[in-house]
Amino acid sequence: MVAKINRGNSLYGALIYNQGKVNEDTARIIFGHRMITDVSGNADKVIYQTMLSFENYLLANKNTEKPILHISLNPSPEDYLSDKQFAELAKDYMDRMGYGDQPYIVYIHEDTGRRHIHIVSTCVDENGNKISDKYEWNRSMKVCRDLESKYNLKNVTNKQSELLEPYLKKADYSNGDIKTQIANILKSVKNTYRYQTFGEYSAMLSCFNIEAKQVKGEHEGIPFTGIVYSITDNKGKVLSTPIKSSLIGKSFGYDGLNKRMKHNTKEFKAGKWKPKIKNEVALAMHGSHGDRNQFTHLLKERGLDVVFRENEERRIYGVTFIDHNSKEVYNGSRLGKEFSANQFNRLFTEPSDEPRLRNEAEEGNLWKDTLAGDFPAVAEDMESAIEQAFGIFTFEQHGDDPEEKAFVRRIKKKKKKNRSRGIS
Repeated sequence: MVAKINRGNSLYGALIYNQGKVNEDTARIIFGHRMITDVSGNADKVIYQTMLSFENYLLANKNTEKPILHISLNPSPEDYLSDKQFAELAKDYMDRMGYGDQPYIVYIHEDTGRRHIHIVSTCVDENGNKISDKYEWNRSMKVCRDLESKYNLKNVTNKQSELLEPYLKKADYSNGDIKTQIANILKSVKNTYRYQTFGEYSAMLSCFNIEAKQVKGEHEGIPFTGIVYSITDNKGKVLSTPIKSSLIGKSFGYDGLNKRMKHNTKEFKAGKWKPKIKNEVALAMHGSHGDRNQFTHLLKERGLDVVFRENEERRIYGVTFIDHNSKEVYNGSRLGKEFSANQFNRLFTEPSDEPRLRNEAEEGNLWKDTLAGDFPAVAEDMESAIEQAFGIFTFEQHGDDPEEKAFVRRIKKKKKKNRSRGIS
């Protein structure tokens, strides 16, 4: 089980995020602790009543800048807990972490193909003092290991791969909820796979039965380029209505992808990542004896995929390799001239035309030649993979909401009144 602890200054922001999921029928409230009323009741009253439950704690707050806790507990996708067990798990976790006497509300989320819970609470006690978070990460890890044993859950130590694993599977049109399937896969590959061109990006997505397509047009006299996504079958036939990238997120549109690809290219040019699959591809070429299906099969055995682009005459004009082990994508020509599209045309028609394996010195020289190319570069800071994948914990910026502003005004007014009376 993986625990994610975040802090913020907006109680309303954390609640509205979770309640939005409830309103969409993709989340449910399963437990409330020290709440004013039964939080599993009327959804329209939940946010207001929950905020009232926190009011005295926030009024008492002395100088904690981020008093709101937003915690998620994520068991392995292989684990199954009932709502009651999830509620007990949340209570055990909060007790062990020192928040057992705090008000908190527990939501179960089911919109991502894996059941997990979110807990909204406060780290300020009734006297306005911050509850110690000393060694919190280490304590949380220990608590998770203990609770895994208590609830017979799978031990999860590789946070990123475990959280993203459920989404790195082929989209299935028959499962419905097309937008959610596409969004989950896009968010996962964005922060796990590295690619430098749109061709590499779209080839990689095709491994997950998703087609990415550039569309161009004009709006009010201004030309634009956009990206749409569709679910395909295993042969690449489009099955779903295209979905605009804007409905999923800016980072999956034309500008967002260019920004990501330029960053990847800069790191590639700096030598921070490089192809490690030349010999694997060469071995598959030797072992296939010119049989295209055998070549693909041998690559899959090594955790690699290959995507060929062909014209109407079935002539290969492009080839892309996807390394699922290192999560990297390469056009064939980026590996070397012996892995170009022309080489594969010859291989599948003249099987004797196979590349020889390279020794380490030759690999190094080829790599230097590759880096000598002229690649565009731009500085970009890499975002956190789990936070970008799920995009759920930046709950401090939600714009102005009348209900939240009224709540904040009431808190400030009461604090001012208490100070004037000499109450601290």
